[in-house]
Amino acid sequence: MDPIVYILLGLALALGALWVIKRFWSFSAQTPSDYAEKGPVFDIREQLKGPILCEGVIYGPTGRVTSRFVADFDARWDGDTGVMSEEFRYDSGTVQNREWRLTLEDGGKIRAEADDLVGTGSGQQQGSGVKLNYTIRLTEDAGGHALDVTDWMYLMDNGAIINRSQFKKFGLPVAELVATMRRKPKEAFPHLEAAE
Repeated sequence: MDPIVYILLGLALALGALWVIKRFWSFSAQTPSDYAEKGPVFDIREQLKGPILCEGVIYGPTGRVTSRFVADFDARWDGDTGVMSEEFRYDSGTVQNREWRLTLEDGGKIRAEADDLVGTGSGQQQGSGVKLNYTIRLTEDAGGHALDVTDWMYLMDNGAIINRSQFKKFGLPVAELVATMRRKPKEAFPHLEAAE
């Protein structure tokens, strides 16, 4: 057999193996239905409500931590429409303010909008998991790149949320975020109790 045929066959097998790994054994292979019957039920109108403390790290393409952050979120809902304000404080001293506009639609579908998104994000809540897909444009001081994001949130039995996000450029992973989110104790915000 011609050596070119062996090379093409080997290349086809390698690509096939990569597709199988990506499709069945990777972060990208998850679907919301994987969490339909597992753990507590994640309703973004309840779990992403009020003052929330978030702490996390961002990993670069080499797998090393490139940034740490602590953030305060405040989420308000009016029926199926919510706004979540975020203030991130990074270990570099940088402060970033963002705002999500979220809409919960039929069947647990989520529409997500923010000023730094390219277009509109979409997602799904099912069981104990929430998945969001969107394209975010980084700030100019971070390069201004548009990155495709797959964002997963998992609700824990104690009410905490574990967030894992992968950022890709041209289909290649360039960063990953891992964070925890938990509602701040009501006793720290007595004025909010009176408003509810």
